[in-house]
Amino acid sequence: MSVNNTAVVALGGNAITRQGEEDTIYRQFANTRRSLDGIVALIKEGYQLVITHGNGPQVGNALLRSELARGKAPVLPLGILVADTEGGMGYMIEQSLQNRLRAEKIDRKVVTIITQMLVHRDDPAINNPTKYIGQFYTEEEAKKFAQERKWQMKKDADRGWRRVVPSPKPYQAIEGETIKKLVDEGTIVIAGGGGGIPVYIDDQGNYEGLDAVIDKDFASAVLAREIGAGILAILTSVSNVAINFGQPHQENLEKVTLSKIKQLYNEGHFPPGSMGPKIEAAIKFLENGGKLVTITSLEKALNGVRGEAGTRIIPD
Repeated sequence: MSVNNTAVVALGGNAITRQGEEDTIYRQFANTRRSLDGIVALIKEGYQLVITHGNGPQVGNALLRSELARGKAPVLPLGILVADTEGGMGYMIEQSLQNRLRAEKIDRKVVTIITQMLVHRDDPAINNPTKYIGQFYTEEEAKKFAQERKWQMKKDADRGWRRVVPSPKPYQAIEGETIKKLVDEGTIVIAGGGGGIPVYIDDQGNYEGLDAVIDKDFASAVLAREIGAGILAILTSVSNVAINFGQPHQENLEKVTLSKIKQLYNEGHFPPGSMGPKIEAAIKFLENGGKLVTITSLEKALNGVRGEAGTRIIPD
């Protein structure tokens, strides 16, 4: 292998919940099992892994359940809902991977760690909520909830109004040292689910939760740096990063340098709501000493690392 054999694998939202399907737990387990082929291929090649994952649909459903229970059960803050989904989804990935490894006669331990991610309490994003969460509402409902619940509401295209929350940048995983120790010993660690739970350090030096969400790819880049990973593998619903996406002159990127991807990013090729955070996370990871970022589809994780599929971003 041309780079060190420690990797962070970031599973996209389509790994567990897929568009157009009824989002039952049965289907989530089935999708999870199907998403493991690329990860198992990396394990067979001897890679040490941290697995991260998104939680957008799941935390939205958890938020809806909490709202429907308003007046009958305590309303749960967003940090608790992120922790709940980290645990539940981690359990699904952990058990599915344990069963697969047993069937393949691979002797590797798997563990899920609920992960807190430190953010700066003065991050400008905290006062500028941009991340849509939860259900769609009418304009009348949005105004009502803004007044009664102190929610910040914005119109989401032509689909209706939704709650928006801050999405600050993470700079450290509180459990990072423990995660690194486990990975170095050969354990496969599932961590940073849904970007992890955002916390800051208060005036007394204590950790304090924040009603916000963290982008999963930014959290993955932080974890990769903290465990000394050489590879960040971002698995998503497309096979390649592209410029001029969806246009007649779309161009798929295969191998690209850090300076070139920064140039394309600054030219606006990667929108904030789709590929933008992945590219920004890739840039940050490589600037902090990472050796390789691969972005490709779920099924092609090993091919991406080998340079046989997807987009590879390397230092200059």
